[in-house]
Amino acid sequence: METKRVLVVGGTGYLGQHLLLSLSQIKDNAPYDLAFTYHSNSNLLQPLLDAIPQSLAFHVDLVTGDGFQSIASKFGLPHVVVNCAALSVPRVCEKDPDAAMSINVPNSLVNWLSSFEERDTLLIHLSTDQVYEGSWPNFAILRSSIIFGPQTISPVPKSLPIQWIDGVLSKKEQVEFFHDEFRCPVYVKDVVTIILSLINKWVIEGKQMKLLLNVGGPDRVSRVQMAETVAHVRGYSTSLIKQVSASSVYRGSLIAS
Repeated sequence: METKRVLVVGGTGYLGQHLLLSLSQIKDNAPYDLAFTYHSNSNLLQPLLDAIPQSLAFHVDLVTGDGFQSIASKFGLPHVVVNCAALSVPRVCEKDPDAAMSINVPNSLVNWLSSFEERDTLLIHLSTDQVYEGSWPNFAILRSSIIFGPQTISPVPKSLPIQWIDGVLSKKEQVEFFHDEFRCPVYVKDVVTIILSLINKWVIEGKQMKLLLNVGGPDRVSRVQMAETVAHVRGYSTSLIKQVSASSVYRGSLIAS
């Protein structure tokens, strides 16, 4: 049986690294050949390759599509593509809207997949609460809430929610948190488990899918409640948590989940 090839787009990102590590540790029925793409986080590359030496890394520009052909020639056409690449900070998106559109609506990736003679590659796309039209025949779109969990093998520069809350409260200074904006934060390893289950369903059962899944945790909480939980666990005074309305802060015209 042919070993299945899995490509993680945005493999040096937070979710991408956690997913690659879990894929590399599978030893039962379906070990995978692994490859991942990177772009701006090249400084994160070597620690990740050291930890997962069986994986291949490819520099890919999602705006232009440059780099995809190198994957095809050196790794082969993937059986599964998991797209973890995204620009999710509103200010960053507004600063470069063309890049934000090209990355968050991955036309270059879909165009590359569409060039395959057999269009049965499973595309798993991590989305925010913005969902875009498309015609790919075999896909699962996961709309996640706030993803939290431990730092990655190669620490990402992106601010992680729980680590950020811990850091600001540790300074013993009052910090503002929204009391009227609610999310269902989801543990990163739960998201990975969902992705692995979808991959296994395709690889083992061979059934094409067209899925749109909301991926959230079991609890509906505000930013204040998240901060209070961190404060209780870490022993900080909850008096440091100043409750404000989400409408009182301008965060750009794009809203990220």
